[in-house]
Order: sequence, then structure tokens, then C-alpha cells
Amino acid sequence: MEIINNQINTFVISPNESSENICKIAAKSDTEFTLIYLKSNISPGHRALGRMLQIAADTGAGLVFSDYFKIKSGKLTPNPLIDYQTGSLRDDFDFGSLLLLNTAALKNAAAQMTENYRFAGLYDLRLKLSQTHKLLHINELLYSEEERHLQQSGEQQFDYVNPKNREVQIEMENACTAHLKAIGAFTKPNTEDIIFEKSENFPVEISVIIPVRNREKTIATAIDSALNQKTDFKYNILIVNNFSTDKTGEIIEKFAQNSPGKVISICPSRRDLGIGGCWNEGIFSKHCGRFVAQLDSDDLYADENTLQRIVNEFVTQRCAMLIGSYAITDFDLKPIPPFVIDHREWTAENGHNNALRINGLGAPRCFYAPVLRAIGGLPNTSYGEDYAVGLRLSREHKTGRIYDSVYLCRRWQGNSDAALPIEKINANNLYKDKLRTIEILARINKNKKWTH
Repeated sequence: MEIINNQINTFVISPNESSENICKIAAKSDTEFTLIYLKSNISPGHRALGRMLQIAADTGAGLVFSDYFKIKSGKLTPNPLIDYQTGSLRDDFDFGSLLLLNTAALKNAAAQMTENYRFAGLYDLRLKLSQTHKLLHINELLYSEEERHLQQSGEQQFDYVNPKNREVQIEMENACTAHLKAIGAFTKPNTEDIIFEKSENFPVEISVIIPVRNREKTIATAIDSALNQKTDFKYNILIVNNFSTDKTGEIIEKFAQNSPGKVISICPSRRDLGIGGCWNEGIFSKHCGRFVAQLDSDDLYADENTLQRIVNEFVTQRCAMLIGSYAITDFDLKPIPPFVIDHREWTAENGHNNALRINGLGAPRCFYAPVLRAIGGLPNTSYGEDYAVGLRLSREHKTGRIYDSVYLCRRWQGNSDAALPIEKINANNLYKDKLRTIEILARINKNKKWTH
């Protein structure tokens, strides 16, 4: 649908619009600014469009977007958004549904669109816009939108690994890769095999690290899952109890008493640690093995052969980081959609670049301990710490994959990524965007050093 008045050209398009249609819009628009609706059920607020136009004119931004109200059952609920930054590369970055573009910037970006995408046209456009112009967030509620599709945050995070979306995702990856090349952040894969230190230099071959706080309902089954592994090597379980106030500590101590030397309870040296900080307590411990494997306190290994499989794959793939695949279950271990998350979008050739577009890398995350120590471990946060270290390691080191499910991820009300309020979703997204920004800048800097 096209609406033209004397002040502004207005178009309604799909979030997954084709390159052809984006270029047609750029060619048709003949006003200073172009207004794009991504949904038709939008009502601009009082003098809102004038406000957007004024800010766009004052700042010279290539695109402006704003917070808005969601209307559900006649009730207005504020829906704040977050600022766009260099690392806001995910194709599901939330601009809302009302975008105001500088037409000259739009035409210039469209002229740079050399690929004819069926689905990634709008994504390609905003990446190219961001190369030359500011994408500006207005922290004001400038329109309202009827809420029609309800998808909780715990479901949304898996959209990009849904096989039904594969064709869309390939286009998005190609557009993102072209953008990374344009800004100097593209890196070639490191295919060099890691040379591992000898096993005898470590107390065990692999350590299972379990950070935990107040998980009395799940910690016992997690520990049992690790204890029941059948291996041809020695391993231990390092449980970092982050000052639990329920019965978690008692449960851990019983396991430690019954399996001395195999189950090791670690009490952090300080009280300001997040999950990443607790991981660091484990990897820098004297008990840490040659490799380390993730096990969250409410998850399980898929069967008794998981650790053996992980070590075998490290030996075969000779990588610094090994990431598995997992099945999603309810609290009682019944499979629930989308079932298996295998991240088959990862390729040896471009996975480390595409990692800057997607929101996660998979589980369990496993590492060659000396390399993990060499980069300083994980950031001391309780969200995104695994993604941060995955980006960091993939910049310089070979990443291995296991595409079979070796891990069970339980979904329940205690999960950190269950249905979340918008403020928490925004905080999480802002942090991961910042991680991507840091990583992009690091890769640009690395490439500059290589070329001088």
C-alpha cells in the first residue's frame, strides 16, 4: 500500500521485504523523508510524525525509530526499545513498526544493494544505512500498535534455528557477511589444529563445571547426570556454590562426601560473582582438567556417554572450543518444541562471522582449559557470558561442533530466559549488542594490524 501526501511518502511493507521492493520504494519516493510502516495496525500519537520529522531533520539521521504503546484488550502498555549500535546486527533487532528514513540516505543505500534478496531486503538496507548514517532511537512513545501475536521471550530466541526459516536465514547471513566485509570486520576462519598439552599435566582429563545458586529442586539430578558418565579417563565435577541460601549447599556436600575427589565443592572467594565469575573459579582452580564442559544446575547430559563423546571430538577436531546440540524438555524431561537445537546454520567457513548476527551458539559449551585461561576466562555476568567467550574464541581459534543432541535443557519457571518482562528483554539484548560491538571493533582492529 502506498499513500502520498505533500509532506512525506508513506509505504507499508513486510519486515522480510525483498530487495526489489525496497529499491522500488527508493525510486518512487520524492519527498525529503520516507515513512515505512511494518504493520498496518498502527496509530501515530498526537503530533508524533511531526516530532519524528523534526528530529530526523535536526540530526541528519538516516533512520529514526521510537518507543511505542502496545494495545491489548483496549489497554495501553508502554513498549520501550533500545538504542542501535555497531553490534546491533541481529536481523530481529526491534525497531518497532514505524520507521522514518532520510530519502537521500535511502536512495544512496538502495543504490549499494547489489544482491536481489527475497527476504533480506530491509535487513540489507538498514545495514547499508548504518555504514554511512546514524540509526537514531527516540525514547518517546510516539505511536500505538494493536498486539496480535503473542510469543514469549523463551520462544522467540529459537526462531533463527527453526528449519522452516532456513532460506530466510541464509539470506540474512549473506547480507550480514557482506556488511562485515564493508566495515572491515570480516575474518577468515582459523583452521589450525590446536596442539594440546599432555593429559598428565592436568589432574583429570575433563572437568564438568556447575555454577549454582539456590537450585535445590534441580541440582541433585544435574550432579547425578555428571556422576553417571562412563569414560575411559578420569574426570571430576567442580560445583561452584554461589552462597546459596536454600538446601543447595547441603545437597552438594552430601555428593562431595560420597564421591571424594570426584565431586568437588568450591566456595567462591567473594560475593560479587555472576555465572561467568563462578565459571572462572572453576577454570582457574587447581582441580581443573585439560578440558572443561558446561552443565547448568537445572540441566542434564543426554546420556552416560556425553563426556566421552566430548573428549573424543576434542581429540578428533583439535579445536579450542567445542559446542554441542541440545534437546529442550519440560521439568519432567518430556520433549517440547522446538525440540532439538543443533545450530546447523554454523559452517566451518563462516560460522565465526555469522555468530555476530545470531543470539546464541548452542550447548553444551566446552573448552580447552589453557586457551580459556589465556583470554582471562569469562566476563563476570549472569547473562551472555557464554556468548561473549564464544565470540572471543571464534575470532582467533578453531571451533568444533557436535550436531547430535548430547544435552537436555529443561524449561521451567526458574529459567533465566523464561517469559521475561520487556525491561529485562531489553537489558539482555542491549548487553549482547554491546558484546557484538566490542567484538566487531576488535576484529576491525585486528584486520588493520594485519594490513600494516
